[in-house]
Amino acid sequence: MNHLRCERHICTRSNKSGNYLLERSAANKWTEAFPIGNGRLGGVVYGGIQREQIQLNEDSIWYGGPRDNDNRSAQAELPNIKSLLLQGNVRKAEKLVLKHMTNVPQYFNPYQTLGNLFLDFDTDNEAHTVKRYCRELNLDQGMVQVDYETGNEAKEGALPTKATDEGQQDDITYSREIFASAADQVLVIRMTTTAEAGLTFAAKLDRRPFNGQVVQTADMQAIAMQGQLGADGVRYAVVLRAVIEGGQCQTAGNYMDIRQARAVTLIVAAQTSFRCVDAYAVAWQQAKQAAKVSFDTLKQRHLADYKPLFNRVTLNLEAEEGAELEQPLPSAQCLSTSERLARYRQGAPDNGLEALFYQYGRYLLLASSRPGTLPANLQGIWNDSYTPPWESDYHLNINLQMNYWLAETGNLAECHMPLFDFIERLVIKGRQTARNIYGARGFVAHTSSNMWADTGIYGEYVSANMWPMGGAWLALHMWEHYGYNGSLSFLRERAYPVLKEASLFFLDFLLELPSGQLVTVPSLSPENSYRSEQGEVGALCYGPSMDSQILYALFTACIRASELLQQDVEGHTEQWLQEEKQLIQQWQQVRSQLPQPQIGRHGQIMEWAVDYEEVELGHRHISQLFALHPGEQIIPHRSPDLGRAAKFTLQRRLANGGGHTGWSQAWIANFWSRLDEGDQAHQSLRRLLSKAVHPNLFGDHPPFQIDANFGGAAAIHEMLLQSHGDEIRLLPALPHAWPRGKVTGLRARGGFTIAITWEAGKLQQAQITSTLGKPCIIYSEIPLAFSMNRTCRGDDEHNDDHMEEQVPDRCKGKSSTTVDVTKPTPHTYQLNIPLGATVTVSLA
Repeated sequence: MNHLRCERHICTRSNKSGNYLLERSAANKWTEAFPIGNGRLGGVVYGGIQREQIQLNEDSIWYGGPRDNDNRSAQAELPNIKSLLLQGNVRKAEKLVLKHMTNVPQYFNPYQTLGNLFLDFDTDNEAHTVKRYCRELNLDQGMVQVDYETGNEAKEGALPTKATDEGQQDDITYSREIFASAADQVLVIRMTTTAEAGLTFAAKLDRRPFNGQVVQTADMQAIAMQGQLGADGVRYAVVLRAVIEGGQCQTAGNYMDIRQARAVTLIVAAQTSFRCVDAYAVAWQQAKQAAKVSFDTLKQRHLADYKPLFNRVTLNLEAEEGAELEQPLPSAQCLSTSERLARYRQGAPDNGLEALFYQYGRYLLLASSRPGTLPANLQGIWNDSYTPPWESDYHLNINLQMNYWLAETGNLAECHMPLFDFIERLVIKGRQTARNIYGARGFVAHTSSNMWADTGIYGEYVSANMWPMGGAWLALHMWEHYGYNGSLSFLRERAYPVLKEASLFFLDFLLELPSGQLVTVPSLSPENSYRSEQGEVGALCYGPSMDSQILYALFTACIRASELLQQDVEGHTEQWLQEEKQLIQQWQQVRSQLPQPQIGRHGQIMEWAVDYEEVELGHRHISQLFALHPGEQIIPHRSPDLGRAAKFTLQRRLANGGGHTGWSQAWIANFWSRLDEGDQAHQSLRRLLSKAVHPNLFGDHPPFQIDANFGGAAAIHEMLLQSHGDEIRLLPALPHAWPRGKVTGLRARGGFTIAITWEAGKLQQAQITSTLGKPCIIYSEIPLAFSMNRTCRGDDEHNDDHMEEQVPDRCKGKSSTTVDVTKPTPHTYQLNIPLGATVTVSLA
């Protein structure tokens, strides 16, 4: 490798970022292999010596086709089901839901692996010894590199001789560089060796036991496999093309046979009829075009696309100067990732590993979600099974949402786009489901969905499936995107129509109780159960707390969005303005009738409308704290009683075994961060890394689910920067374990990009750059001082459609030390930062 000498006790690096996963042996299992991806097309690289295996994925490899299978008997039974739940007859209501409301059939088909690329090398390991093996996933380059040497091994204890020196000169180096190019939409595998004519191997595409038709080419430089994913499913095609330097290449049967080459570049392209009328023709053309250019050009195109995105954020969590570890080592970076994990799990600190986990989350999001792709599913895009757990679907009761908590904060707003595309497809299907099942306007989506954006009630797991809030929660992601980038065109054309349609469903669906409160029914608190006042154990209920909290956020977003768009009066008719004002009044009225977060008899935030007895005190879902995170209803310094109750809720869950899944521990870390409990948040992060990640740092449910990666990375951001509640907080939950550090490129709501440096656990300085020219409100109980780095000419210019928060080139001007600062309330500072200008914040 160009920057790493991978020996057991020697480690020299010119790259100091620490953004890499490193191993000194090939992967023995899938969760040890390193993932690559371009958002749509991905692979998991094992790094084998005799056999290299690259397990392949393409995001639209879903078995089966779309269905219209809403249960048409639902509407007739819905009044009876509501009545039973209000009476406390839970079991009977749940039986009716299974029979009359779940889809027919009850399950949809899974996301599947595309198959494997196998490279079988002609090697003689009895005559040669492999030395200096190194397998690395370089996050800075988005690339896997494998290097090793073979040669005659000197006997232990033997003195150097001329012969042994000459023998070492005969050692042969083998190198591979593997990446998924978004620029060229292919996987690229480059193999080189120092031995003349040293590469001889057979390559084949395999999808056993569901292999498709193998196709060979007349020029003997490529093979392909194509087939169909079920009788009504999409057609797929995967193409493998070789570019060899020296040697020979020919195809035979299922194989591509390459002999005595000095260098080989393999190109893998794949497509399905989900996007292409002729998947084979498109994949073939992509592989052919990529093969026409040099490897260096392919690599440069990949880096030119990838690095500007990944490099937007840097994070350095330095250990305290002079601190001594119980088991000191020359350098933690000299250890393999598995060795670092082992030490970490024994209690050794490794701030670099925690920073790596954050950047790994950003890498995985870039690799599994790019504009034009499907959104990241339960496993991102990486799945080695034909029957994965939970169909590797889109789980809408937290998992899909958690996948995207990192997108805006981590300065990867482009990666959010596939989710918005998916939501707009959910709206189309969800209108039908709202009408078919509930006789309601608007759109609804339940707990799970698939590539076809199905919105019905799937599965027989009653405590999960009968939850009509998935679409509403997802719609809030579009409002979040507007909050960060301020694009009125996005709000007008994409976000607001979705928010409005989600609200219309609930205007029809909500039921008014004798108390005057409006509640959802039937619904549930995701995957949890309770004991009713009649003594029945069940999940279905009316008015679960999470539903009311999501609806409070939804109606608030609708009100604010409509008010903003009404200010943009151009093109609006008087009738439209009048209708919007009436809608706002209706939303305000309905919002006022929603149940507010309540404190129960134990001092906890109540999970249900009634303070029921909990059946599983340590349940993995903590849905009643949505108002704390990602919601904004509970902000502890504004509502301290609710903040204390939220803290007790977490303590009670954890005391009874909560947080036992990877994604749950990640959510808990976010909760602690919102409560300003930095050490508790860090402890949850440690638990996540110690107990719920695989050797390749994939999150573990168990089994592998990628939401733990994204949720854990989002928690690290929340520890360093928060911007909810219309205010920014710097280092709000900084743990003692991170006494010194620096982060750059983080984004905050309102259109700000922020860099923070801290020493001895205290803010040294923060630089806040305005990308929208909006007022900046900072909350701090410690006095702050401010200075302007520069002013900006042309501040009145504004581009509604900019998606990347960058300082415009026009923002140049004279330095200034004065900042327009007011204090509207205690502990808050309002700064008027011109568009493109940067303010430096420090302790007063």
